[in-house]
Amino acid sequence: MRHGLFITLEGIDGTGKSTQLRLLVQYLKKRGLPVRVTREPGGTKLGERIRKILLDSKTTHLSSLAELALMYAARAQHLEEVIRPSLASGEIVVSDRYNDASLAYQGYGRKLGAPTVRAFDRVVSGSTQPDLTILLDLAPRLSLGRTEGRESLRKSNQERFEAQGLDFHTRVRRGYLAIARKDSRRVKVVPAAGPVAEVQAKIRNLIDGFLAQRLTE
Repeated sequence: MRHGLFITLEGIDGTGKSTQLRLLVQYLKKRGLPVRVTREPGGTKLGERIRKILLDSKTTHLSSLAELALMYAARAQHLEEVIRPSLASGEIVVSDRYNDASLAYQGYGRKLGAPTVRAFDRVVSGSTQPDLTILLDLAPRLSLGRTEGRESLRKSNQERFEAQGLDFHTRVRRGYLAIARKDSRRVKVVPAAGPVAEVQAKIRNLIDGFLAQRLTE
């Protein structure tokens, strides 16, 4: 490939996204493909510092607009240091979340609205948009049950977004599904309620079809 491919995995907290991403990356590497794995917020030293602020349950009184600005500050650094150089070198960039998350979480979840988020995105992300997005979909009641169980096993507190409650995550899910309806060619919805292997098989089928088309262009 003269230019890389940009694949993102999205979904509300508790959909199993991180597990599915790990399995997908293993699959791609077994195929001998050059893969760069990253995540948002984060992906760089600065981005990881911002991530700690955003996810820390001790972070309080952070305005919704400040939250969005921090997300895009981390994204700007991520694009410059990781995403754009990796794409330019012909790698497949696989990211645990990207700009759809901002529209879903801050635009819908925080009720800032799509125009506000897209204004940030036009400046920061510009033309660097995902080629394919896998949206793991799960009812918020189930996803929150998963996150509560996970943190109980770890004997730790829920992260800041996980602790926002059912109404918040319902809005976020609504946002993600709205994105998928509007951009159905790019965003593929995968039900996440089934066994891990079953969900991964669906993801791999989508990836295989996508790569068969793009790698021959």
